[in-house]
Amino acid sequence: MMQVGLNHMLLLSTCLFFLGMYGFFTRRNLITILMSLELMLNSVNINFVAFNTYLYPQNLDGVFFSIFIITIAAAEAAVAIAIIINLFRSHQSIDVDDAGEMKY
Repeated sequence: MMQVGLNHMLLLSTCLFFLGMYGFFTRRNLITILMSLELMLNSVNINFVAFNTYLYPQNLDGVFFSIFIITIAAAEAAVAIAIIINLFRSHQSIDVDDAGEMKY
């Protein structure tokens, strides 16, 4: 039976981070950009937990940082969705390309 090592966790985290970065820079929908940002934050959480587990298994610092990031990400998502809903109500679009043409 194969055990999941630190290299596997770092490879997973790197793949998730770059998938999120790709989505962040290539998509034009604000909700897709928000999901890509959340994917990048989750890859950072995997890094914190992986390094905590394999370097300092007696401490829980990485887990506490991950819980803090999850809390901040939830608050960020709530505020961002409220802004997106308000933007859609006023301009009938959530496309990033349309944002330059919008006049407040």
